[in-house]
Formats: sequence, structure tokens, C-alpha cells
Amino acid sequence: MEGLVTSELLQYAFIALLPALVAIVLALITKEVYSSLFIGIAVGGILYASGNPVGALEHVFNDGIIASLSDSYNVGILVFLVFLGIIVALMNKAGGSAAFGNWASEHVHSRVGSQLATIGLGVLIFIDDYFNCLTVGSVMRPVTDRQNISRAKLAYLIDATAAPVCIIAPISSWAAAVSGFAPEGTNGLMLFIRAIPYNYYAILTIVMMVTMVILKIEYGPMARHEANAKKGDIFTVEPPVKTEEEKVNTKGKVMDLVLPVVVLIFCCVIGMLYTGGFFSPEMEGTFFEKFVTAFSESDASVGLAFGSFGGIVFTVIFYLCRRILKFKECMSSIEEGFKAMVPPILILTLAWSLKAMTDSLGAAEYVAEIVDRSKGSFIGIMPAVIFLIACGLSFATGTSWGTFGILIPITLRAFSLTDSDPKTATLAIICVSACMAGAVCGDHCSPISDTTIMSSAGAQCNHIAHVSTQLPYALTAAGISFLTFLVAGFALNAAVSLIVGIVMMIGMIFFLRWVLKAPEAASDSSQPKTQKPAKE
Repeated sequence: MEGLVTSELLQYAFIALLPALVAIVLALITKEVYSSLFIGIAVGGILYASGNPVGALEHVFNDGIIASLSDSYNVGILVFLVFLGIIVALMNKAGGSAAFGNWASEHVHSRVGSQLATIGLGVLIFIDDYFNCLTVGSVMRPVTDRQNISRAKLAYLIDATAAPVCIIAPISSWAAAVSGFAPEGTNGLMLFIRAIPYNYYAILTIVMMVTMVILKIEYGPMARHEANAKKGDIFTVEPPVKTEEEKVNTKGKVMDLVLPVVVLIFCCVIGMLYTGGFFSPEMEGTFFEKFVTAFSESDASVGLAFGSFGGIVFTVIFYLCRRILKFKECMSSIEEGFKAMVPPILILTLAWSLKAMTDSLGAAEYVAEIVDRSKGSFIGIMPAVIFLIACGLSFATGTSWGTFGILIPITLRAFSLTDSDPKTATLAIICVSACMAGAVCGDHCSPISDTTIMSSAGAQCNHIAHVSTQLPYALTAAGISFLTFLVAGFALNAAVSLIVGIVMMIGMIFFLRWVLKAPEAASDSSQPKTQKPAKE
């Protein structure tokens, strides 16, 4: 029967996702991400080679680690990471970060204000989630540190304004990715724009984050981290890289941070437009049409690498002209910036290798078949079902782009956008939104997600601490989003469904405020307590 999913199919899908699940469970239990990821990769290699140790070893290294590091897109992201780390090191050495922190402490006088400023900056940088994570982190760390906000909370604010903002921004690398996954003959950008009002997880995550900051509500492990931060321990769990106390450059000014960041953003936008062919004489149309087309066809990896390199060149020349750094000091920042990015580079490499293992076991094909067979008579609940499937796939594989790349074509094969019945066409849009919302949700929850890793790097927070503190918040938003997709599947009205979702979300937050009590501050007993970090 077409609507049924066979137990054999579910079994194969589970086996294909087993390496990722092993890595995730081990990481959450041991709080050690490197060995957990490698064990997950090894499990994938053993399953692929049917227990042959030599074949497993070849598969792990040839098709996993080496192949991941040979992929041009992945290399571009790593180059971008290193370049951004160098820029941050330059700004710290020049005293720009310290000057901005001093300026902010005079204008932002509360924990709420500093958190809202972090959210505002995250919303403004909607071009790309990687760029968002690292830029917001480097700019806002001095501000949040002075207000004794935990690094785990900073990482959550960064993560919650990265993918959720990018997935509802028409001009972003995410919009370009979704447009590329649309079937032939479909206007991908228009599909993305029409899906925005139904992207409940992204919208409700932003609503939840802002409301909780204003009402000063924390729960789960985050509450302990914030309680510790108020007493001076902003880490609770040992950070991946300790910042060493160094003499602050008193010549630094606010513009020594702001101007390089503005130029960096400008260069990255230009880099992405360049890779999309914006400056090609063959591209026709008005300025706006060329701008949109270039973004939809851009290569974010190459564009960000170009832009960050331009940012480094400008920053070095700017500081030399200002005579706040010598050339030798600028060059020493290259090594410092690279060292700071070693942890996220290692985690990303292992996460990409783990994804290669699940891909080789046929995870995408099995999950796609499950979705294809799940369409039955209860068509109204399909958006909620697709949301859950997207959450599971994204959580297990650690990739949101890969998830909606698999599910969107399948969804549009099951639900036609050009159906004569407007209800069916609307349902197709809602299901596409469910694919994207679920992908972002799973991405948020997964410790092997690249965006989650970048957020930890941007906040200089212990990665597992970020995952464990963010998880209860992400699951709360996921639960309300699931109920909202159920409403949307039957109401088929964006405004009605969104209002219901927002009311449920705010009601849940007030309920949490009523039932929860603030915990006593207590550092993680499994990790040594750290002192307040050096000023950046």
C-alpha cells in the first residue's frame, strides 16, 4: 500500500543514520567532541565495509577525511574561518575590541540591553550564517563580558540570529541555496519568498529569544551558566582556547573595530556578487534584477574567502596608517588568528567526514523514500510530519542545506505548486516551509552542525556547553512550531497560523516564568572552574 512505510525501509534508514547518532550521544555524554565524532566516523566506515577493518580504514580516510578536505567548497569555508580569525586577532591587538567594549559599557548599562544589541547586530548581518556567527561573536564578546553574560548565552544569541534570520532573508546565501534546490521550471527565489510567512521555527525562535531576554527568563542548563556568570564565572565549562592576559593597546579607538567590520561586510557582499556574475557584461536586467540573480547564483564559499581577504588587506593598511600597530605585529596576528580557529576547523572537518559516512550508507535515499511514501489520506498533517522528518534528518547529519536539498524536490513532487486547486498549491508552500524550518531546527539541536560549531567559535564557548544549554530552548521552539504547522495544514492561512503560534509561544514563556525558579550558581563539577577572561 502506497501510504505505508515498510519496517525494512525504516531499519535501513536507521542503520544509515547510526554513525551520526553514535557521535551525538557520545558527545552529549562525554562532553568531548573530537573523540565522539571520530568514533562515529569509524562506526560508519565499519558498517560500509561490512566489518572489514582495512576497507573501513580506507573508507574513513579516502572517502571521509581526505575527501572532505579536498572539497573546494569546504576548503573555501576553512580559508574564510582562518582569515576572519586573523582579522579578529588584529582588532584585539590594535585595541579596537577593548575600545568598543569601553564605549559600549558607557551606552549599554544592563544585561538586557547588551543582549538586545547582540540580537540586533545578528539580525542586521543576514547575508550568511557563517559570517554572522563569527562577526557578531567577535564584536559583541567585549560588550557581553562586561555585563557578565555567560559565553553559553552569547553563543545561543549568535546561533538563534544566524540560520533563523538567514532562512527568512530574501537576499542571503540561504535564499540562493533554496533557489538552487527548486525543481526545473520553478522560480526558486519566488518560492523562497512565498514560504517566508510559514517558516514558523525561524520566526518563533526570534520571538522566543527576544521575549525571554526582556523578561529575564532562563531555564535548563542555561540558567546555571547565567547564575555563574553573574558571580564572575562567564564560562562554567572550560573554554576550548584560553585567552591570555595581554597589555591593552591604549591607542585603539572604536573605529578600529567598527570600520574593519563594515569594510569586511562590504567586501563579503561584493565577493558573493562577483561569484554570482554580477559584474559580468553578459548579465542583463536592471540593477535590482542583476543583484538578486547574482545572489541566487553566488558561491558563498568563494565569495566569503574573497571578502575576508579584502578585509585583512584593508585592516592591515588601516592600522599601519594609523600607526597603532607595526608591520611585525600585524604579521604575528596571522599565527594567532589561525591558532584561535584550530578547534572549529577540527570539528568542522570531522563533522563533514561524518556526513560523508552517512551519505555513503544511503541515508539521503532512505529518508527521501520515507517522505515519499508518507503522503496518505491525512493530508492536513503533512506539514507537521515533514517538519519532524526534516528535524530528524538535519539533527543526524548536521546539515540544514543538505536536508532541504533532499526534501524540497520530494515535497514539490508530492504537492504541486501549479495545481488548479489553490488549497493544494498553498499546502505545497507550507510543506516547503516545513522542510526549511525543520532543517534549521535540527541544525540548531545537533552538536555536529556547522552553524552550531561556528556559534561556539564566535562566542569562544565550549562547544558541548553551547549544545547542552541551547537544546532545551530549541526543543521548546520546535514543539510550538510543530503545533503551529498542524494548525497551518488545516487553516491554510499564514496570518492565522502565525498569530496562533506566537500566542502559544508567549504563553509558554509566561508559563515557564511562573513555574521555574532560578538555580543556585554552580560550576560544572567535571570541568575546572575558570576565571573571568582577559579583556579583548
